[in-house]
Amino acid sequence: MGQPSLPTPPIAPSPTPPPLPQSAQLGAFPAAGCQVRCAGCKVVLTVLPGLTEFVCPTCRLPQMLPPELMRSTQAQVPAQGVDPTKIQLPCANCKAILNVPHGLTRFNCPQCYISLAVDLSKFGQLLPPSARLPPPPEEVNEVAIDVEREEDEGGLAGETFMDYRPSKLSIGPPHPDPVVETSSLSAVQPPEPTYDLQIKDDLESSKALSCLQIETLVYACQRHLQHLPDGARAGFFLGDGAGVGKGRTIAGLIWENWHHGRRKALWISVGSDLKFDARRDLDDVGATCIEVHALNKLPYSKLDSKSVGIMEGVVFLTYSSLIASSEKGRSRLQQLVQWCGQSDALIVFDECHKAKNLVPEAGGQPTKTGEAVLDIQARLPEARVIYCSATGASEPRNMGYMVRLGLWGAGTSFADFRQFLGAMEKGGVGALELVAMDMKARGMYVCRTLSYQGVEFEVVDVPLEAKMMDMYGRAAEFWAELRVELLSASTFLANEKPNSSQIWRLYWASHQRFFRHMCMSAKVPAVVRLSQQALLDNKCVVIGLQSTGEARTEEAVAKYGLELDDFISGPRELLFKFVEENYPLPDKPEPLPEESVIELQRKRHSATPGVSFAGRARKVAKFEVESEEESEWESETDTEPETESDDEFQICNICNSEGERKKLLLCSCCSQLIHPACVVPPVVEEVSGDWSCHSCKEKTEEYLRTRQAYYEELLKRYEGALERKLKILEIIRSLDLPNNPLDDIVDQLGGPDKVAEITGRRGMLVRASGGKGVTYQARNTKDVTMEMVNMHEKQQFMSGKKLVAIISEAGSAGVSLQADRRAVNQKRRVHLTLELPWSADRAIQQFGRTHRSNQTSAPEYRLLFSNLGGERRFASIVAKRLESLGALTQGDRRAGPSLSAYNYDSAYGKRALVMLYKGLMEQEALPIVPPGCSSEKPETIEDFILKGKAALVSVGIIRDSTLGNGKEPGKITGRIVDSDMHDVGRFLNRLLGLPPDIQNRLFELFVGILDQLIQKARVEGHLDSGIVDMKANTIELQGAPKIVHVDSLSGASTVLFTFTMNRGMAWESASSLLEEKQKDDSGSSNNGFYESRREWMGKRHYILACEASDSGMYKIYRPTLGESIREMPLAELKDKYRKLSALEKARSGWEGEYEASSKQCMHGPNCKLGNFCSTGRRLQEVNLLGGLILPVWGTIEKALSKQARQSHKRIRVVRVVTTSDNQRIVGLLIPNAAVQTVLQGLAWVQDIDDE
Repeated sequence: MGQPSLPTPPIAPSPTPPPLPQSAQLGAFPAAGCQVRCAGCKVVLTVLPGLTEFVCPTCRLPQMLPPELMRSTQAQVPAQGVDPTKIQLPCANCKAILNVPHGLTRFNCPQCYISLAVDLSKFGQLLPPSARLPPPPEEVNEVAIDVEREEDEGGLAGETFMDYRPSKLSIGPPHPDPVVETSSLSAVQPPEPTYDLQIKDDLESSKALSCLQIETLVYACQRHLQHLPDGARAGFFLGDGAGVGKGRTIAGLIWENWHHGRRKALWISVGSDLKFDARRDLDDVGATCIEVHALNKLPYSKLDSKSVGIMEGVVFLTYSSLIASSEKGRSRLQQLVQWCGQSDALIVFDECHKAKNLVPEAGGQPTKTGEAVLDIQARLPEARVIYCSATGASEPRNMGYMVRLGLWGAGTSFADFRQFLGAMEKGGVGALELVAMDMKARGMYVCRTLSYQGVEFEVVDVPLEAKMMDMYGRAAEFWAELRVELLSASTFLANEKPNSSQIWRLYWASHQRFFRHMCMSAKVPAVVRLSQQALLDNKCVVIGLQSTGEARTEEAVAKYGLELDDFISGPRELLFKFVEENYPLPDKPEPLPEESVIELQRKRHSATPGVSFAGRARKVAKFEVESEEESEWESETDTEPETESDDEFQICNICNSEGERKKLLLCSCCSQLIHPACVVPPVVEEVSGDWSCHSCKEKTEEYLRTRQAYYEELLKRYEGALERKLKILEIIRSLDLPNNPLDDIVDQLGGPDKVAEITGRRGMLVRASGGKGVTYQARNTKDVTMEMVNMHEKQQFMSGKKLVAIISEAGSAGVSLQADRRAVNQKRRVHLTLELPWSADRAIQQFGRTHRSNQTSAPEYRLLFSNLGGERRFASIVAKRLESLGALTQGDRRAGPSLSAYNYDSAYGKRALVMLYKGLMEQEALPIVPPGCSSEKPETIEDFILKGKAALVSVGIIRDSTLGNGKEPGKITGRIVDSDMHDVGRFLNRLLGLPPDIQNRLFELFVGILDQLIQKARVEGHLDSGIVDMKANTIELQGAPKIVHVDSLSGASTVLFTFTMNRGMAWESASSLLEEKQKDDSGSSNNGFYESRREWMGKRHYILACEASDSGMYKIYRPTLGESIREMPLAELKDKYRKLSALEKARSGWEGEYEASSKQCMHGPNCKLGNFCSTGRRLQEVNLLGGLILPVWGTIEKALSKQARQSHKRIRVVRVVTTSDNQRIVGLLIPNAAVQTVLQGLAWVQDIDDE
């Protein structure tokens, strides 16, 4: 009978008394039910039959049984003394009823000790169906769970790059430098080349283009012959890395199209300087007759008009020009569309990553550039489009403008770009890599990069010097005090100026910019030291940064003049600017006019409602000039006979007696009528002008006094605020802050005569010849125009006249600074990154300045980070992009320098931040012990939490804070708003504004929690690891691959590969490995063979454990899988396994498991997946879907969603290398249970295509 349903889940009962020791309780199997491990505290619980929901008695966590353990059969009521999980058989000798475990065929009777053998198949036939017992409840095999997670994680990463040579073309000379392609892309073959180049003979004789550049020409032109289902001409994506030679390839495409009569081309790039490079590239391929027209030098009228006269050639323009328009409203976009007309002109989007963010994240706006790129493609459907960039698709979101690739829309698996984007984001890094492979297979994408062989990457941590540490601490304190000051100053303006939120936006923006400047300045001594050392080693130096501080310098020069005592301090000028422009001053009151009581009364009277009509008429008559018409009208009226009026007699407001109106006094303030005799003292003389009564006169004087006091109070408030502002400005002047890093480096490395500056700034500060003071001067000279100054500086560096170059993004786009064989200066480049760019797109561009084709030596890269935790915010942005950049930039996420250690702005980072905030707010316990604290000394943790809270209050993370309450006077309380709880970027930005000590401690705590979360995800198999390698002793292709789908447009196919893998480790290999480890005297005493403490189906599992390089961690080797990816901590090893001292027992168990795993998974014969399960199976079948994946994405996703095991539901991209012929295949891993469903779905897709 099943248990009755209850309102709340019942507590899972423990085994009945008498109580056993804990280990016995965990190890013993109950008479009924099954055992599971609690999802919260990990204690093993016994769940009775019929129960699916329960509450852990230890941690009180409500939970459910996993689906595979839920039983639909009703629980059997066991007989006394009978174990229903075993078979009851009588002993052939003593007739005792024995409980025989399933699968056990030989055993000794525990009473008479006779040896018995059982033929279970015959025994089962003798029993009637009603007498046969149900199969035993399924046990939770902990070792099987561990193995399953290890298998889900995949194998170790293999080599990243493969040497690249065109696989299907042999035209042209080899490339001048080694070129490589990532191993994932190299596993895909492009389609057969069918296009015949017109300029092939010219190229073969001139050798202007290498074989891989000619290959690009062929595939691009071949792709341009195709049309997408929507009727637009198909486009091509040239994704070669920086320095491979994209410019010359584009020139070759223009020259090929020219020979076909297509004589109009648009070349859109990032900077107008690159027009000279375009001219050079065209000349190099022999296209000297093609003119290059700079659009920014041309009027907005029709390009092919008589006045302009451009009928053919290349129009070179920047992305800024593409979105430009004239004052009369004429746009460059319309001008270009008119020029191209309906022809199939060539449009090259060079450095097309500038068009990214067409589809921004929630709350953002699409960029105008992205919209313009999309618009011109829509208006010119027949244009031959080339997307060209090394970083064009660092995130799938940034591919929104690449509509001509045909990855979404009509005839694809995705109705629109948003569907495509959703699938890519869901699929993770592996899905992005599949997109790259898919595009290559369809002949629309190439992505090669210069070999990084010889390139050295090094992350240099630059510790702060003592002086800088003190300077930084004082600056952090000042910003905290400035925030408090602004809060108090803003209270006066709460009702007057609703834009106080604007002040805080500017405050935090300036705060971030200020401390970023401080971080740069902290690295200046290290940059100078590394540069001087490189020069001594006969090398030359390239220093990369993003911001030049030009705006602050120009403001200071405008304020102080062209000659200054010393270099400008960027941080100081930034602070000055912020305080001067944004300190919330109350409005300065205007001085009060010196008015008499009579004048004030007149004003009050004229503004007083309820004044008699007669009084108002009289006043108007006094002060206004009458017009002639009015005078005539009045004179006519005056001639009429007078009639009696009520106005002739009025009542006195004091004596209430009636009197002649003419004899009463009228108060000009309150309009009361009074007898002159009723006034005290009486009025005896005739009153001329306005008169006011005594009470009005008193009130007016009181008002004047009050108004004067109010004015004085406002003035005092204004002057007090102004005095505080001036005091703050004075403090800023007295702060010891660093100089502008760019000027400082140039000065310390010998000045402008020794340092080539390739930046976007117009002027610079130069130290005077006498050594005292500095002077502001323009960067260009009489002989060099401002437009050509960067080209001139580049020539100075490449000719060896200057051996140090400083580059910024604004000035160096497309510039080549490598150790070129054609240049005089062929010294090895040492590339220092003083300041990392805001995105990895820009980082890759900066790295590509010094690593290019035709170089004599590869550069050395030095990525400089200070030891301030908060500065790593900038590295985290770059690392986030680099992690997925590999997918379409370098094809594989493991390409290039590894900065993944600095990737904090991720889903795991957000979770770690929430845990940190909740721990500091004492809502939950901190998951790890904070740095500098001890779990044995709780007071150290309390002190850290108090300091952490105070720090978060000072940078505005904790709001509405109060110090102390009645019970706990020293406690800080407050709240963190929901939007801040998950904002890792804001946390890391605000960390910058804390003193170094608490900054680094908070950062270490955050990273510690993050590491723990990632390790847990790795253990549980949830970590997105991109492409992983399937590892085994032998991997062989089983039968011929099956083509299951063919793309109608490109002819590329989707192929199902089936492999047979042998993954195990024989006893001989394991024992010899242990012998090697034991020869090492420093080897751990814990090295050796182990068996599992628990039995499953009467068997134990065996492993070999050897100490790893990390102390306390052990490498695990299994007879079924060989070497495990995951290392196991010693505590877990001893908890789950016990060491074997007898080698014979270890050998017997190892060989038994080795043999059994050839045909059976670790779950045993009753496994839910049956023969489809491969968990712990030594010999297994693996199915891989390779080739074209995107057209059948929906079918695959649908099939995987139906899988029983959670790990089988997610898309996994794997790489397999066959043992015998070293064939490399990358594709989607299809679980064995899903193969039939996928094939049925693909057959359906094929049928639809055939109709």
